[in-house]
Amino acid sequence: MRPASRVLRLASSVPGRLLNRTLSGVVPPVSPRATALHGTLAVADFHADALLWARDLLARGTWGHVDVPRLIEGRVALQVFTTVTKTPRRMNIESNAGDSDNITLLAVLEGWPRPARSSLLQRALHQADKLRSFAAGSGGRLTLIRTRSDLASYLARRENDDAVTAGVLGIEGAHALEGDVANVDRVFRAGFRLLGLTHFFDNAVGGSAHGVAKGGLTDLGRQVLARMEELGMVVDLAHASPALIDDVLAVATRPVVVSHTGVRGTCDNTRNLDDGRLAAVAATGGVVGIGLWRTAVCGTSPADWARAVRHAVDVAGVEHVGLGSDWDGAVACMIDASQTVHLVQALLDGGFADEEVRLIMGANVLRVFSEILPLP
Repeated sequence: MRPASRVLRLASSVPGRLLNRTLSGVVPPVSPRATALHGTLAVADFHADALLWARDLLARGTWGHVDVPRLIEGRVALQVFTTVTKTPRRMNIESNAGDSDNITLLAVLEGWPRPARSSLLQRALHQADKLRSFAAGSGGRLTLIRTRSDLASYLARRENDDAVTAGVLGIEGAHALEGDVANVDRVFRAGFRLLGLTHFFDNAVGGSAHGVAKGGLTDLGRQVLARMEELGMVVDLAHASPALIDDVLAVATRPVVVSHTGVRGTCDNTRNLDDGRLAAVAATGGVVGIGLWRTAVCGTSPADWARAVRHAVDVAGVEHVGLGSDWDGAVACMIDASQTVHLVQALLDGGFADEEVRLIMGANVLRVFSEILPLP
């Protein structure tokens, strides 16, 4: 590699290195019970943005939170790999307009294909191409899940060989559809099976909890939602405004999820879900993923995460709560993907039974996909 190329490659990794740190919070010792239970789990996580960054996910990294070796080490059987296509400058959880963009500079710095430097749809498709390439070059360690039969076959294989992991493609924010409902079919054909309706700003589908208008579901949004349900795509209400959540829940006919969030009962801010909507999401048969970053749980340790999980379980029921880490999401997380045994320990310390831990750490998320993914 030429010196100039080495410098460019190092420079392209700087944003990810700075933003995706692992916190050094209080992590209690792991008990033999937690170790043994963890060794039987199929962990499933609803949200990671690892495809955004300039990293080889087949190699064990020295920064960030997610790669194939660390997923396998943490017994993560299924990871949702979400694609980020636009974020506003000076991003915050209170109010953001959609008239600026951080991803353009990152795309140029990382050498994305020219169409992906300007088109939000092409940015999602480029990141999908990255995951497919990683899966093809993984020697079977990484499987891309598109259908219910894909998931069932993979989980059956994992019973005899747990040195594997799998991925589901998601999109964070329907602005990636570029205002065209036909693009739902296009991203579905590209392998996407989960779509978050909003991210940090309002878009043509509906309002963001962090947007300016914070409105409800638009006419286009109703078309998008209907087509997603027809195809077998999971509807994700993470980052959605209260009005958007209410509008979606009023018309949804299948389970919906909130992939990565906190709950206001333990961490009261505009990023997190209130008890009424937490219960309403559960009533659809959906699952709420509790995140591993400070704004989600008002803390930096697995015990803080388990406290939020306990509140969510008390409100929604243990069948409707899961893990929604936000690994590699430009946030500092309390653990990386290799360290999920510490979450098991925190749940046990919080009084959860073994079978409840199994549901929270993966079975609930796997159930949603097994119900909603398309048949072959």
